[in-house]
Amino acid sequence: MRQRIEDIFVSLGYAVEDGREIETDFYNFDALNIPAGHPARDPQDTFYTTDGFALRSQTSTVQIHAMQRRGAPVRMIAPGRVFRRDTPDPTHNPMFFQVEGLCVDRGINMAHLKGTLQEFVHRLFGPETRTRFRPSYFPFTEPSAEVDYSCFKCGGDGCRICKWCGWIELGGSGMVHPNVLRAANVDPLEFTGFAFGLGIDRTCARIFELDDIRLLFENDVRFLEQFR
Repeated sequence: MRQRIEDIFVSLGYAVEDGREIETDFYNFDALNIPAGHPARDPQDTFYTTDGFALRSQTSTVQIHAMQRRGAPVRMIAPGRVFRRDTPDPTHNPMFFQVEGLCVDRGINMAHLKGTLQEFVHRLFGPETRTRFRPSYFPFTEPSAEVDYSCFKCGGDGCRICKWCGWIELGGSGMVHPNVLRAANVDPLEFTGFAFGLGIDRTCARIFELDDIRLLFENDVRFLEQFR
C-alpha cells in the first residue's frame, strides 16, 4: 500500500523524503505551530525518551527539515512510522504508518490542494470516486479541512465498509500556516503551500476489508502472505 501511494505522488512530481523517528520538541511541536500547553505535548499523548526527546507523532517533522534544507519551492511526501499514546483497538495502535504531503510554491491555493487530492483518490480508488472537504482545525494549517471520499465498495449508497454513510475519511489537509513557513526559513509573503496527511494502515484496512488494523502488525505469516 505504501508503495502504491508513493508511486502515485511520484508520478505527480513529488519527491519522497525520509526522516528520523526521534525528534526534538522544536521539530515535533514548535515548528508546527503547536504551542506550549497544547494537549498533544502532554506525556499522556506523546511518547518521550528519558532524555526529553519525542517519538515523532506525525511525519510533518520531515517537511520542516526538507524546507530548511532545500528551501522553496518544494513538493514532497513523507511516509513513515509515527507514535502516539493511543489505546489499542480495531482502528487505533500506538505505532502506525502515515504519509504526509507538502507543496510550497508561489501562488499555491486551496484549489491546488483539492485538485491534487482528487487526482490521488481517482488513481487509488477509481475515476468514479468523489471527494468532499469538511471545515476542521489543525494548528499547522489555516484554513484546514478533513477530506472524505465516496465509498469504493458501495459507490456512496451505504454499506458496512463506510458504516452506512456513503463516505470514508481520508485524512486532514489545509493551507500551510505562515508560522510553519517562517519556522522553516520560508518567507510566507512570497510563498504559500498546502499540506495533507493520511493513515496508510487505515487505508489498507478499508481496501482489503479488514476489521482490525492490529492484524497488520502481528507478523502472522499466514495472514500477511495474502497480500503478496
